[in-house]
Amino acid sequence: MTTLKLNNINKYYGEGSSRVHVLKNVNFTAKKGELNLVLGPSGSGKSTFLTIAGGLQTPSTGDVELEGKAVKSMSNKQRDAMRLNNIGFILQAYNLIPYLTVKEQFQLVNKVKKNNNLDESTFNKLLEKLGISDLINKYPGELSGGQNQRVAIARALYTQPDIVLADEPTAALDSERVAEVGKIFQTLAREQDTAVIVVTHDLRLIEFADNIYQIMDGQMTLNNEMKTA
Repeated sequence: MTTLKLNNINKYYGEGSSRVHVLKNVNFTAKKGELNLVLGPSGSGKSTFLTIAGGLQTPSTGDVELEGKAVKSMSNKQRDAMRLNNIGFILQAYNLIPYLTVKEQFQLVNKVKKNNNLDESTFNKLLEKLGISDLINKYPGELSGGQNQRVAIARALYTQPDIVLADEPTAALDSERVAEVGKIFQTLAREQDTAVIVVTHDLRLIEFADNIYQIMDGQMTLNNEMKTA
């Protein structure tokens, strides 16, 4: 079942001679149960693609559909509800609250989204898989970049979203942790029927992907041949 669809997306920044065409007629489909990688170098348009897919930005032209409904037809309140209840974001900035411990980050999520979060047993297993069980009483400032990244991954998965959008989620991780995160994303897609979209330049994630897209200079192509290369 198609969960997320981008139709002929264009995105421009700036005006006149400063105008930059960041995304060029991008078409993309994500289905539940699949892990999609979008590979590309820095400056290729990956992050812009992801924020448009998640409704954080609007395209200059084109349409984004979630479960068959055009995002542009939603009210601001409906978009907020969509991001809260349906989408889990893992952004490069981590977006952890500096004055809350790791444990308190999740307690805050419970206050904002009261239903359908992970039960305690499943949550503890996720923390263990990510190697952060012993960090729950520490603040983000006391953690390394890789540890903060793993906390951000856990927080996004905690709400059991229909769609996970991840921006360079393994950038600060060693190969062992990359493999663990790849397996978590793969299991999440297949066993919980989630659509997972990861934008990255990390080729170590290829083995876990169902579909591989490449984005270069704002143009996107499907390139599943990379899985067997």
